[in-house]
Amino acid sequence: MRRCRTLLVFRFVRRNLEFISPKDANCPAGEMPSPSQNISAEGGLGPEDDPDGVTGALTEGFLQTDKHLLAVARREGWERGGTTVVGALLSPRNIYIANCGDSRAVLCRSGRVRFSTEDHKPYSPLEKERIESAGGAVSLQRINGSLAVSRALGDFGYKGAENRSPGEQMVSPEPEVRALERSPADEFLVLACDGVWDAIGNEELCAFVRNRLLVCADLREVCSQVIDLCLYKGSLDNISIILLCFPGAPQLSSEALHQEAELEDLLESKVAEIYQELLDRGDDPDLLAVLTVLASAAIPGLPPGGGIHSKRNCIISAFYQQRETHDRDRHHDHHRDRHRHRDPTLPNGSTKDWKAPEEAR
Repeated sequence: MRRCRTLLVFRFVRRNLEFISPKDANCPAGEMPSPSQNISAEGGLGPEDDPDGVTGALTEGFLQTDKHLLAVARREGWERGGTTVVGALLSPRNIYIANCGDSRAVLCRSGRVRFSTEDHKPYSPLEKERIESAGGAVSLQRINGSLAVSRALGDFGYKGAENRSPGEQMVSPEPEVRALERSPADEFLVLACDGVWDAIGNEELCAFVRNRLLVCADLREVCSQVIDLCLYKGSLDNISIILLCFPGAPQLSSEALHQEAELEDLLESKVAEIYQELLDRGDDPDLLAVLTVLASAAIPGLPPGGGIHSKRNCIISAFYQQRETHDRDRHHDHHRDRHRHRDPTLPNGSTKDWKAPEEAR
């Protein structure tokens, strides 16, 4: 089993906890319960919405899932590997967030980060205390110098301490669950794995997503732009993201769309200007050179939280448009030169426009 990052959205069906969102594509088939599988756990979603009952049901769901994985591991003969998990359950009154590992959930309310989960890292004081009590050690900020997270499903090589409950092992499958009362000011909830948070902070991502929602109504496209941003900023880890929008989320804005169009026009003109400057110096323009110049330029109106990296696709498109135009012009000049010839009767072999002989007219 490989190292995975799993993002989940839950619902209760006849008091059973059910996964309704797809699991992370990094997890091989059969190693995590499918969206159609239920985990029997007594919940608290009724007319009064009992937070303690829901919290207990979510916790029990994680523990039962870990038992399911252990059974699969023993049946199929694997022990290594595991998955961090972050999940959300929405009720009419509350947002429940369950986190196990270093994937993260961030709730944006009134334009700011209202809540974010804490990553479970071995060097955190409470996590380190549990690890050492279970016979492990923390070195190089990892469990026994190897594993970089302190809570996860799977990773059974770190769960063998005798006479200790699952939550007392070096790696615990027990999630931290928080109940947040919903508000009309709630805008959106982001569930994402560490490949996102390695590249962008909570407030930055909140600002970037808010800005993108003003110019894009397709949530899949907004998620794609977040992924591109993280890749362009150098993230090398798994990147998965779920975006859930509430009624209070920013809506399409004609003003924002106009500003976006002006920004892209400005970037296209900047790319054309830089391209021509490189040609004038006798250089062969390349994309890296253009990006380097733009990165040091003061460009107004860039998306907050994203900066120049978030418009890289626009820049790349403009660059290749310039290259195509230059290549076409060069081909046209070459074609025109083929219709000119050197006349040895003129000084220094000068050229003159070619004309058809009289008899051929």
